[in-house]
Amino acid sequence: MDGFFSFALDRIIPALDAGLWTSILLIVPAALLGVFIGVSVGAVRVYGPRPLARFCDGYVSLFRGTPLVVQLYFWYFALPNIQIGDVALVLSPMWASIVGFGLCSGAYQSEYIRGGLLSIKRGQLRAAQALGLTPLQTISSIVMPQAFRRALPGCGNEIIYLVKYSSLASIITVNDLTGMGRSLAKSSFRNTEVFVVVGLYYLALVTVAAFVLRIVEKKLEIPGFESKRD
Repeated sequence: MDGFFSFALDRIIPALDAGLWTSILLIVPAALLGVFIGVSVGAVRVYGPRPLARFCDGYVSLFRGTPLVVQLYFWYFALPNIQIGDVALVLSPMWASIVGFGLCSGAYQSEYIRGGLLSIKRGQLRAAQALGLTPLQTISSIVMPQAFRRALPGCGNEIIYLVKYSSLASIITVNDLTGMGRSLAKSSFRNTEVFVVVGLYYLALVTVAAFVLRIVEKKLEIPGFESKRD
């Protein structure tokens, strides 16, 4: 046991701390991109013109229906083969991961947003129209805030998933937590110790993310409209 702790302190933790910062720099922008896409696409699918709504439906079907690993391979390995004029579309491993995770997460989050929007009673829309609000004002000021509150638990759950499947970035050479752990395991041949600590790091990340999301949910609660817990 002493050997495990000394190896963890001397080798594992310093290596994973460097990978932890890379994982955070990957997860945060990917999560923000996913939320932005989810809200935008969800709103278009419910209230947008039919051609644009159908396009967004196709986007959601594509990114929910294909494996995330395949999507990452496309953004990193296949996209450079597509040229616009003389310019090749090349993404760094980090940016390929952010784009891949953001687009995939946004597709799932749009479903939660769409469900939240559809749960708003039509009477509120008619009342807003009677008050002289434009459709855009109605959606942005009345419907979307309520829908986002209702969709937040689902969107938060998707962000938790994003924290965990961010480990797939290592397959396109990103030196995140999993990538650093894999390199250390290969050089030390101490796979058990390394990946136990890697799992603990991800557990800590998920715990922090869940705590932050719970604070956001509490901040967005409206007194008298939220269900009370026993």
